[in-house]
Amino acid sequence: MESATRRERLRAQTREEAKAAALRQIAAAGPQSLSLNAIGKELGMTGPALYRYFAGRDELLTELISDGYHDLADAVEAASEAVAGAEPADRIRALARAFRQWALAQPHRYLLLFGTPVPGYAAPSHTIGAATRTLGAFLEPIAALSPAPRAATLEGQLAAGLADRNPDHPWSGPALRLGVSGWTRMHGVVSLEVEGHFGPMGFDAGLLFEAEIESLIAEAMSEAG
Repeated sequence: MESATRRERLRAQTREEAKAAALRQIAAAGPQSLSLNAIGKELGMTGPALYRYFAGRDELLTELISDGYHDLADAVEAASEAVAGAEPADRIRALARAFRQWALAQPHRYLLLFGTPVPGYAAPSHTIGAATRTLGAFLEPIAALSPAPRAATLEGQLAAGLADRNPDHPWSGPALRLGVSGWTRMHGVVSLEVEGHFGPMGFDAGLLFEAEIESLIAEAMSEAG
């Protein structure tokens, strides 16, 4: 039993070392550069030997993507817990800032999640739950603003789509619409910032991000009124 446990521990350690090496590759040359042979060489083993730990590139990518979604969600949920007693608008601000800070601190992981898809790779369906954790954190304070019904067709589609994956979800159609709209705007600003598109324009991207969040809050509060 002890030797089996030791083997399991060494296997887990090697997998983590391989994932760290993969992230360094991605940071240097993007996710399309991922190579099990190069990772094996960095770890002092052959590429084929690494297949004892990952079935192939796609399995490794899937783990990196799932880890990234959960790490981002952990950061956003921690921000939510830190302001649990605050007004909904202040909670939205805190969550949005945590999202942006995570992206700027590790842009290669952000772009792995939200950037250009890797050619020939399709994320399996089980990553959806990890991907929606962050959106779920935003929906709670948005729903607390109690927006009035509007854009009924879109809201119905959003509610039906989520119900297919999670029949017991508590979110109303208006909350989902505002949540997805806000997520899209926030993601758009952060993506352009992470990819360096704002640099030549000579303005503070953080101010634009804050303005978009305030616009989302104002929209939700106007509907609540």
